[in-house]
Amino acid sequence: MYQVVSMFGDFEPWWFLEDWKEDIVSVREFENYYDALKYYKQLWQDLRETYPHFDSKSSIMSAFWTEDEQRWCEECDEDLQQYHSILLLTDWQEIPSEWRRPGYSRCNAEGMHSTCSLRR
Repeated sequence: MYQVVSMFGDFEPWWFLEDWKEDIVSVREFENYYDALKYYKQLWQDLRETYPHFDSKSSIMSAFWTEDEQRWCEECDEDLQQYHSILLLTDWQEIPSEWRRPGYSRCNAEGMHSTCSLRR
C-alpha cells in the first residue's frame, strides 16, 4: 500500500522526527505506485503554484513555504518557519532508493530556516 501524505509544521518531511505524524493534515492511500506518484505530482504542482519557495528530494518528499508563515516558539525563543509538505510512502516507510526519482530533486530556496533546536 502507498500513502501520499500532506503535512503542515515546523520541519521538512525528511526529518521523520519521533512525533512527525502529529503534523499530518491528510492521507490518501493507493494500491498502485504509479497512481500514487501521479497524485503526488498533482499535489506538487498545486503547491508550487501557491507557495514561492520549495525544496524537493528524489526520495519523493517536498516542502513548500512562504516567509510570512512562521510561528513563535517559546521554548527556543525564536520564530520557526512553517512548511506545507507532501510525501509518497510505502507502508508508512520511505520509498526504497531504487524507486527514487532523481528529477524530483529540485530547490528554489537558499539558506537554512529556523528550526526548533530542542526537537532535533
